[in-house]
Amino acid sequence: VQLQASGGGLVRPGGSLRLSCAASGGIGDVYSLAWFRQAPGKEREFVAASSMSGRRISYADSVKGRFTISLSRDITKYTLDLQMNSLEAEDTAVYYCAAARVPNVRVVVTTQASFESWGQGTQVTVSS
Repeated sequence: VQLQASGGGLVRPGGSLRLSCAASGGIGDVYSLAWFRQAPGKEREFVAASSMSGRRISYADSVKGRFTISLSRDITKYTLDLQMNSLEAEDTAVYYCAAARVPNVRVVVTTQASFESWGQGTQVTVSS
């Protein structure tokens, strides 16, 4: 599966951004799709994930209530969106979308080591 992330940028504290990840290819496979992030000098960490059905969602505690993940599809691809509200300086990071093959559309994966496909990353900077 190929992943292409977009939507990063510079925003003031308290502002909002929406990230999108286009997932294409991987015909015949089922995936759980997720967002991770890596801040300067820190390890990459889990942000949010969705099952392929879109009905099972998981969030990191640090973003619960502020970020919303959603999954949609058209004839050629899936699109994984991350709506980020009430952004804080601590949310500054490079955000990556990732895909993990799973046995069925109800499975959601949050463990970084389980993700075998990664997008190129998009920078989110929260600063006044």
